[in-house]
Amino acid sequence: MDYQPIIRGALTQQTGSDHPRGAASDFVDGLECDRRRCDGRLLSAAVSLIEFEGVEKRYGQLVALRNLSLKLEPGRVGLLGPNGAGKSTLLKVLLGLVPHEHGTVRAMDRDVDRDPFGVRALIGYMPEGDTVMPELNALDYTSFAGELCGLPRSEAIGRAHQVLHYVGLGEARYRKLGSFSTGMRQRARLAQALVGDPKILLLDEPTSGLDPRGRDEMLGLILDIPARTGASVILSTHILPDVEKTCDQVVVIAAGEILYAGALAPLVAPERDTFEVVVKGDPATLMKALEANRCVVTMRGSTLEVRVPSGESARLVLKVALESKQQVRHLAPFVQSLERAFLKTIERAEAAA
Repeated sequence: MDYQPIIRGALTQQTGSDHPRGAASDFVDGLECDRRRCDGRLLSAAVSLIEFEGVEKRYGQLVALRNLSLKLEPGRVGLLGPNGAGKSTLLKVLLGLVPHEHGTVRAMDRDVDRDPFGVRALIGYMPEGDTVMPELNALDYTSFAGELCGLPRSEAIGRAHQVLHYVGLGEARYRKLGSFSTGMRQRARLAQALVGDPKILLLDEPTSGLDPRGRDEMLGLILDIPARTGASVILSTHILPDVEKTCDQVVVIAAGEILYAGALAPLVAPERDTFEVVVKGDPATLMKALEANRCVVTMRGSTLEVRVPSGESARLVLKVALESKQQVRHLAPFVQSLERAFLKTIERAEAAA
């Protein structure tokens, strides 16, 4: 199939002519950023990365985004939420792929409604699912994406060679995508998102279906991309350890509403005067005894999370266990994880509803 008419048509719609936009900066080490990238960095320091104000999106009677307001700064952002929370809808609204009923959406100070193609020119998108063209080889697929971004054909091909080497597909770039493994297809999808030299990279479930080694390599790329290219990354995933390893900001969304948006560090900061306790047998007896001593106790399976009163220490837990004749098998300071923080955030929102 000849894709050139498709490319030319897309360019004409995007720019008003069939002349592609200017050169993108090289991706490999040792090359200076060009004026376009430097201007992007200056802009990102002065304005928000993305901003939603009072955005609502409905699918019939289903409210996917509910009066959603969100402001994010440049960096590596994890987008978290249960299935059906609105994560993919949020990304598609940002891209202008689906319309929203109310509110405003901006990417680096460009309004999605007023300048949809200007916004898309800033963004590289790696959608969830198997979205490759199996009849194309990796080089043609990636360079095709580059031409759709507005790169001249020769530059799109050169850029495709670079990004395919970067994501680890240099030796396989002439193979058809239909012959690729799941991990190789994920890398090809990442390459097509990078080829246009985006300022914002949207990654929707990039580690889905990968084996442990492939997952670690993908996370390594996600960590490396901002430092190498200056692009910010928004990572949408349900795998919380991936966000904990790669991101410095977190957004938690549920039922189309933002429950938390901000730095990762405060969300996973250790809780003062809180301990993790495991006892022999049923922990309910010790739980009641600790609560009688003004402790705040949460039972998670067979483990107790115990917050002792101010001024007390782990000695209180041991004292109460001894008095109630409970054998303590494990007692340690409570270490917060993103998974625990996420579940607590969801639980608090459900309790308040």
